[in-house]
Amino acid sequence: MKRIVNLLIAAWVPVGLGLHAQTCLPDDVAYRVKSEGFANSQIEELAQFMTDELGSRLAASQMKLRAEKMVVAKLAELGLSNSRVEFAFDFPKGGWDNEKTYVAMTSPYYCSFAANPKAWSGSTNGLVSGECVVLDVQTMDDLEKYKGKLAGKVVLMPATQTYEIEFEPLASRITEEELEKLAEDSRPSASRRRPMMGNWQSARQLQAAIANLLKEENVLAVVSGGGTFNVPTSRGVQYKVGEPEPTPEIILPIEDHGRMVRMVKKGNKVRMELDIKNTFTDNQKINNVIAEIPGTDPKLKNEVVLIGAHLDSWHGGTGGADNASGCIVMMEAMRIIKALGIQPKRTIRIGLWGGEEQGLYGSRGYAENYLYSNEKGKTLSGYEKFALYLNMDNGSGRFRGIYLEQNDMAVPFFEAWKKPIESLGFKTLTLRKTGGTDHMMFDRLGLPAYQFIQDPLEYDRTYHTVMDTYERLSLPDLKQAAVVTAWLALNAAMDNARIPVKPGYPEAIPAPMKRK
Repeated sequence: MKRIVNLLIAAWVPVGLGLHAQTCLPDDVAYRVKSEGFANSQIEELAQFMTDELGSRLAASQMKLRAEKMVVAKLAELGLSNSRVEFAFDFPKGGWDNEKTYVAMTSPYYCSFAANPKAWSGSTNGLVSGECVVLDVQTMDDLEKYKGKLAGKVVLMPATQTYEIEFEPLASRITEEELEKLAEDSRPSASRRRPMMGNWQSARQLQAAIANLLKEENVLAVVSGGGTFNVPTSRGVQYKVGEPEPTPEIILPIEDHGRMVRMVKKGNKVRMELDIKNTFTDNQKINNVIAEIPGTDPKLKNEVVLIGAHLDSWHGGTGGADNASGCIVMMEAMRIIKALGIQPKRTIRIGLWGGEEQGLYGSRGYAENYLYSNEKGKTLSGYEKFALYLNMDNGSGRFRGIYLEQNDMAVPFFEAWKKPIESLGFKTLTLRKTGGTDHMMFDRLGLPAYQFIQDPLEYDRTYHTVMDTYERLSLPDLKQAAVVTAWLALNAAMDNARIPVKPGYPEAIPAPMKRK
């Protein structure tokens, strides 16, 4: 096998001209990548492992710690080197795990609900029952009318969303017309949004005042609406290790929550019973899971091609689309490369990040530990050795192209690399920026770090809900994505040239964002 691989590498020819001549691995290597990825795929096995076996993976939870150990073992089983857990960043909220959830309306009639406690909210004192009250607060002055009247009550927050009949398909793919539009450079028409700091600060102050009132009044629980099709969403509450345990907070689907709000406002006596048990732990660590295929070229082996996705999820469901899908693809891509026996010039590393849902903690920690020191205001040794980062975090839809984050210098590389995989539907290169996930930490430093263009499928209505399970995964699409990732990573690891850093960078790494 080694002799054959060496011949293949010897046949590797330049494709492109210019200051940096981009190259692409030959077609027979592309054939081998596709054959391994489609004929010997382990996507289904990895999908079941990442969802059914691991379960939910809330940041810093006991379930997340369990998942880290299991994933480390799985990566070693796939033949990767240096499979390990790495500390990334301090996490002030600590660990939290839900152990029991029972929620029902008992009057004017009985109805049990699909419910999801908010992460880092408290527990009830066993099974409790109380009358429901709607808390209609728009200003600070509105708080006065509820003081002394909420003890022992179940507080219903006002309905902020109503169900609307949807005439569009539940799942969709990107059309050719949409891809053509996406390929256009948006910079001439781009505009910066003005911050709404005043409104944001006022809203935060009102929320804090409401939270204090509910705590002082000793309410049984707080119930909010979120999620449709009778499926609740997942969210969290403000909390730091050492603070008093927060009031129990529950999310119901908007259909069930809306029903109770309407009945209370109409004068019906509505009662609920709840039994919520949550466990807090002092674990203030966000960890990443790392593994690699070591480089072999004497001059290039310390340079790194990084591929990744976030390992953490919310506590409802098993984080199928968000983001077991990304982890599955990146693990399978590494398996494909390893199975081919190709010895890359550069090291190919997989990073499965922690704490993405709470503010990109894991990728931020990696960036600070390897690439740039905020404290010293300068780059670290890994910065000059960073060749490429590929990220996946938009559900399990097929890869249709890639966002190149306004890095014009990356275009010739991907134009060369994508030709053998265009037949798989990977055709569109866009210079547009996209945000919201871990590649941002590396792009902020000017480094070549990119997110894929993906078919949306059912992502928008399923992620961050208890419906986000194995069933949200499109296995054929994940196979295609793994092949594309393996191919691009291999080319980046073997190309003598590297995508240049964007001029004028790096900038300081931003503080963790409170975003989900």
